[in-house]
Amino acid sequence: MAGTTHTVTNQAPPLVQYDVFGADRALTEAVERHLAADVLDEGLGELSGLGRAVGSAQVQEWGVQANEYPPRLRTHDRYGHRIDEVDFHPAWHRLLGKGVSAGLTGAWGRPGGHVRRAAAFLMWTQAEAGNGCPLSMTHAAVPALRTDPALAAEWEPRLMSTVYDRALRPPGQKPGALFGMGMTEKQGGSDVRANTTAARPLAEDGAYELTGHKWFCSAPMSDAFLVLARAPGGLTCFLVPRVLEDGTRNVFLIQRLKDKLGNRSNASAEVEFAGTWARRVGEEGRGVPTIIGMVAATRLDCVLGSAGLMRQAVAQAVHHCTYREAFGGKLADKPLMRNVLADLALESEAATTLALRLAAAYDDGGEQERALLRIAVPAAKYWVTKRCAPLAVEAAECLGGNGYVEESGMPRLVRESPLNSVWEGAGNVQALDVLRALRREPAALDAYLREVGQARGADHRLDAAVKDLLTEMADLEGVEGRARRLVERLALVLQGSLLVRYAPPEVADAFCASRLGGDAGAAFGTLPHTLDLASVVERARPVS
Repeated sequence: MAGTTHTVTNQAPPLVQYDVFGADRALTEAVERHLAADVLDEGLGELSGLGRAVGSAQVQEWGVQANEYPPRLRTHDRYGHRIDEVDFHPAWHRLLGKGVSAGLTGAWGRPGGHVRRAAAFLMWTQAEAGNGCPLSMTHAAVPALRTDPALAAEWEPRLMSTVYDRALRPPGQKPGALFGMGMTEKQGGSDVRANTTAARPLAEDGAYELTGHKWFCSAPMSDAFLVLARAPGGLTCFLVPRVLEDGTRNVFLIQRLKDKLGNRSNASAEVEFAGTWARRVGEEGRGVPTIIGMVAATRLDCVLGSAGLMRQAVAQAVHHCTYREAFGGKLADKPLMRNVLADLALESEAATTLALRLAAAYDDGGEQERALLRIAVPAAKYWVTKRCAPLAVEAAECLGGNGYVEESGMPRLVRESPLNSVWEGAGNVQALDVLRALRREPAALDAYLREVGQARGADHRLDAAVKDLLTEMADLEGVEGRARRLVERLALVLQGSLLVRYAPPEVADAFCASRLGGDAGAAFGTLPHTLDLASVVERARPVS
């Protein structure tokens, strides 16, 4: 009788059918910390419901399908009419509809809205990161629109709706709407002041005709877009609808979709305007100040998105190593692998804690909190997004060859991991933005120092890092060449202060020793062996 030739043993079960929110202690504690008591139970309930959806087999399968069947551009219909539409797999629409119904575009109109949305966005990224783009743009368009009260009154209810309507029809006939954005051009990239798209005033007050192009246009099937163009008075912000109120299609010529490294489910397009109708937002010549509120909000979403990717990568790595056996025991119990997992978990928790603190500052809205955001958002965007890629690669390595196989889901995380560092201004742009705030806005630095000062005396390594940071900032002569070093330290000190105040002692101790005290190597898995690493790993284990 032939023996058994294929019995599967020593493989981790799939990480599925679990509450992604309840299984993330750093996230749940941050929400409990920052949400007011009168909305806490409601917030926890809705987040737990979304967490179960994110962890479900159904939503995970939608994420796979949306990436296996990427969007397809249709410039013309069968009769030769120009239509400029993008076709998506049904899974994309299911995901986007679920994200809208979960309130991912509705932070501005409810108590604790930014913390609740931030936690939800961080989780939803773990299901599928691509549909985060239209959700983020729609959410972030609100502060820019509020520079024009009439436009805000017209559009805000549509943007903050929980109804997803995919049809291209007049926005006044839709129960909800999505926004995209077009800022960069071929010749300028991040230097938007080099934009050449022209805006010609029309007879109707506030109406213009646009002629030009956009090198990157996010979410081209959205209902409207905020774009920058050069009006007679200078660079100006405009609202460009896809469909005009009379039902005709606006001139919105999609030239091609970008073939990207990751983010495959999401359409990013090159578009041209040729007599395109637009409505001015804000004053002529004030385009950058008008749209900067949108940019700041999307930068925070880059931090949240990276934190979500990092959390999912760590959850998968810890889950695998909890079940996988090698060399006579569980991988997670091996001292060297435990060191790697703990190091990854520290990075993930620091990112989550910082991201939710910034969301809470948006909810507070006070003068000092706004000043803190001026430095903390670009610093966090710089540092957290840069840590995402090496973490994702290391986490995939924890699964060995399994992590290099597409079915594991890890390659999708690795491909996605560099994205948020590039979008909404790459690393150098963020570093220079922090320098501008340090030079021009003393209140921003004061707010930052007040924030980190709340942990003064709790850890000698943190105190020393703050002292060194002040020395570094005392001389801003020729600082541009060392701006990345400075911004990195700003982010690390802020993360350290938050963990010292809020995280368990073993987490704060390990972070301060390795990130602030210098007791670690250049790679993950080089933490001091004397730390309580087992507790750090156990805290990161995805068990709800």
